[in-house]
Amino acid sequence: MKLDRYDLKILEILSRDGRITKSKLAEAINLSVSPCWERVRRLEKAGIIEGYSARINGTALVKRTPVWVQIELKAHNAESFARFEALVQATPEVTECVAVGGGVDYLIKVEADSIDAYQRLIDAWLTGEAGIERYFTYIVTKTVKRPEPGFSRDDFSP
Repeated sequence: MKLDRYDLKILEILSRDGRITKSKLAEAINLSVSPCWERVRRLEKAGIIEGYSARINGTALVKRTPVWVQIELKAHNAESFARFEALVQATPEVTECVAVGGGVDYLIKVEADSIDAYQRLIDAWLTGEAGIERYFTYIVTKTVKRPEPGFSRDDFSP
C-alpha cells in the first residue's frame, strides 16, 4: 500500500491522539471530513492502524520496582530459545524482552512488587527449566527518558 503525505499526517496525528474527532482530524490535514475518514478506514483495513488504546500510568495504580536483566542461556539452539521465550511470555512481571547479539542473549525488563519479589522470580527461573547460564541485574534508580507514543513521518518514508 502506497502512503501519501495525507496518510502519513493522519498516522502522525492519530498516534498522538487517538480520540481526535473526525472533523478536527480532517481540519488538521486540510481535507474534508468524508475523504479524511475514508483514508482512516483504508489504513485500518490495511492493518496499518491496528487499534486505539489509552496509555495507563501503571505507577499511579501500583508502585512497581523496575529491574533490567541481562540473560545468557546455557544452550544456544532453537529449543532453548523457544523455551525461554515461552517462559517470558507467560510471566506478567516481564514487561519488555528483546533478543540481542554480542555475548548476551536477552535483555528483559521486570516490574516486580519489590526487589525481594524480583529475586524470588529469578530464583524460580534458575531452579526451573529456563536454561539460564548467568544473569546480571540492573536496578533502575531513575527514568531519564521513556518512549513517547507517536508516529513521525520521519520514521517512515514512502
